[in-house]
Amino acid sequence: MSVLMSQGRPAKPRVGLFVTCLVDLMRPSVGFAAVKLLEDAGCIVDAPVQTCCGQPAYNSGDRGTTRDLAMQVIEAFHGYDYVVAPSGSCAGMIKAHYPELFEEDPNWRAKADALAAKTYELTSFLVDVLGVTKVGASFDGAVTYHDSCSGLRELGVKTQPRRLLASMEGLTLVEMKDSDVCCGFGGTFAVKYSDISGAIVDAKARNVEDAHVPTLLAGDLGCLMNMAGKLSRDGKPIHVRHVAEVLAGMTDEPPIAAGKEARSA
Repeated sequence: MSVLMSQGRPAKPRVGLFVTCLVDLMRPSVGFAAVKLLEDAGCIVDAPVQTCCGQPAYNSGDRGTTRDLAMQVIEAFHGYDYVVAPSGSCAGMIKAHYPELFEEDPNWRAKADALAAKTYELTSFLVDVLGVTKVGASFDGAVTYHDSCSGLRELGVKTQPRRLLASMEGLTLVEMKDSDVCCGFGGTFAVKYSDISGAIVDAKARNVEDAHVPTLLAGDLGCLMNMAGKLSRDGKPIHVRHVAEVLAGMTDEPPIAAGKEARSA
């Protein structure tokens, strides 16, 4: 079957949505928001049967388990034009670290390279690949944005979410101090080094509060859960949401809160 191309990409790209474990288990609304944004941008979206990207095992030094999980992900997503994740952390794992897992296996290294080349974080894919400049949703109020470490440092995700947020009617973006400084989550880091993690999220929560806005946004659910837990324990009435929910106009779901959606340092 011939595929029409637009600026070097399929006119109706087939996107495999990498849902992520946290979104699947804790905040499915983020996945539905990602689907809406991608479909509104002209994509055909599917979410194949999938497993963890392997990042927890990778961060713990278990390369064998990580490779096993990576193989499953590679096989599940090989038939798509692109792979998109509403998470810079998981997308960064696939794009930056899968190839190095198979340095001594040319066959799997080639497959890992192919997957890495077509994997993107959600807002980066919308802006950098599809050329989206505006979303149709509106949002009444001011927000601040936290730059998650993996998305920022491994994938260069910084201007893309801000560009999309700036296109929204009614939304005002107020930059907090040190928006690009870690929140202290870091996956297993928050478990292994809880005292350090707690001190880091203390500083982040103060910066969020000092921005004097009612809503905090970010692109990684782990960071959001960590910050939401801290803000809730401190009694701060700040709503915490994934940026995809706001961009898609899907904010009927309650904000991310403490309890089952916040495991914090």
